[in-house]
Amino acid sequence: MNRNKLWKLIFWLGPFFITAGLTIRLTSVNSGIIPLSLIITGAVICALWVVVQTQQSKWWQKRSTQSTTNALIATLSVLVILGLINFLGIRYHLRLDLTDTQLFTLSPQSRELVSNLPETMKVWLFTKEKNSQDQELLDNYHRQSNKFKFEYVDPELKPGLVDRFGVKDYGEVYLEFQTKRQLVQIISEDERLSEIKLTNRLQQMINPKTAKVYFLQGHSEHPLSGSKGAISKAIQGLTDKNFTTSTLNLAERPQVPNDADVVIVAGPQKELLTGEVTTLQNYLNRGGNLLLMIDPNTNPKIDTLLKEWGVRLDNRLVIDNSGESLQLGPATILVTEYGQHPITKDFANNISVYPLTRPLEIDPVSGVESMVLLKTKPYPNSWAESDQKSEKLEFNEDKDLKGPLTLGVALTRKLSNSPIPTAKTSPTPIPTAKTSPTPTATAKTSPTPIPTAIPTAIPTAKTSRNTAKESRLVVFGNSNFATDSLFEQQLNGDVFLNTVSWLSQQDEKLLSIRPKQPKNRRIIISNREANLLTISAVFLLPLLGLLTGFIIWWKRR
Repeated sequence: MNRNKLWKLIFWLGPFFITAGLTIRLTSVNSGIIPLSLIITGAVICALWVVVQTQQSKWWQKRSTQSTTNALIATLSVLVILGLINFLGIRYHLRLDLTDTQLFTLSPQSRELVSNLPETMKVWLFTKEKNSQDQELLDNYHRQSNKFKFEYVDPELKPGLVDRFGVKDYGEVYLEFQTKRQLVQIISEDERLSEIKLTNRLQQMINPKTAKVYFLQGHSEHPLSGSKGAISKAIQGLTDKNFTTSTLNLAERPQVPNDADVVIVAGPQKELLTGEVTTLQNYLNRGGNLLLMIDPNTNPKIDTLLKEWGVRLDNRLVIDNSGESLQLGPATILVTEYGQHPITKDFANNISVYPLTRPLEIDPVSGVESMVLLKTKPYPNSWAESDQKSEKLEFNEDKDLKGPLTLGVALTRKLSNSPIPTAKTSPTPIPTAKTSPTPTATAKTSPTPIPTAIPTAIPTAKTSRNTAKESRLVVFGNSNFATDSLFEQQLNGDVFLNTVSWLSQQDEKLLSIRPKQPKNRRIIISNREANLLTISAVFLLPLLGLLTGFIIWWKRR
């Protein structure tokens, strides 16, 4: 064997050692120093072979050597680039979700919640089979924070965990945080793991505080359930967010309960009594939070309350021409411009819908901070129409108001250390509003139509109201956006739920776009239609392609 053949055999040992070292390193967990030694040995042999070849001949000057070297460098460059792309892809996760409801992407609220987990939280799935859709959802949560963990458990293999969680059936999903455990849902082939349910349970376990919301009744407001124009979906949304809801009739109970975190007046069609308005004013003066949703062509007689906050209800109707391409009427407002307020800061240019809306006018008032939540597009796309009975809606310079128009506003007022004088009362059918200088004192010392109203109030809520640092008010010129027919449309539900959450003065980090329910886009067809599709795909389309090809060939002959 001559020297050249010997060097060639020695050279092949170099790549062999390098390959062996890399293979051992990648396939063995505890490989030690052996793979590193093989890689170094192989690299040394390859380097020596290059040096020897250079000394023996003009190896570097050969065209074949140069072309081989260029090809090798190009190959290594491509491998390095692919390796860097793979590293960046693992280190910085980036996905593009093109589905309509962002089905494979966590909602901003879910991301915000998981990113700020105070401690480790774990999801336990008691099922034998791992579903890819559930796994993808849980992986999305885990990518936001390493504090979010999950584990699949076979109930037959781990009976101790089954007893610990009280599992009764296959498919039960539990959430564990600190010492608390809570059932999220039961998954099956027909019902997969829901982001809505999981995020709601996460929020409830992190912040177990329940807030009480009262809906004012007695003035033809929207019913809470069971009929046209109801707001039952809004009620359910509040319940999912750990709110408790009740009705409030101030004609029967002339004081807002001490446990009220938020009072909502949802679309009253009749005017409030003077004493009721006074009661709401006093509630705000002692640190209460009020949501007013007032439709056009109604006069609830709350001007004295709104004047203290610098808000005026305009009697004109908002007109919006931007929805004509979507076959929407001119009185249906599509809002895409929002204020930089905690309620709407994450809405960007997304859409919310408001049919039949009145504009609001804001005047500066000392001690009151206001921020616009919803705005229409500028004129000529929108204006406030005074002649609502006209068949042809046109802007009149003398009577109408040019856009952009304010449709919603959020206001805050700091509470001073000195007692805030209560609103002056005037004759009203509510006896207690007359007989005492301040409604709060009357509620404690004089009889009321419901004697048990005050004793049943929650003491801790009373303390929180008395120690409140500010009172909050939100006014919308529309109430229909929160009704069942529109609540799930675009961002309507997020506007309502974020508003109530902000008014309750809870954690503002969770005010974002909530998870959406996946839309059912299945195509339901009959057996005859299915057979027709099969025949078309298997026979008709290939036959059409062959026929087209034959015609083209025949013409080119």
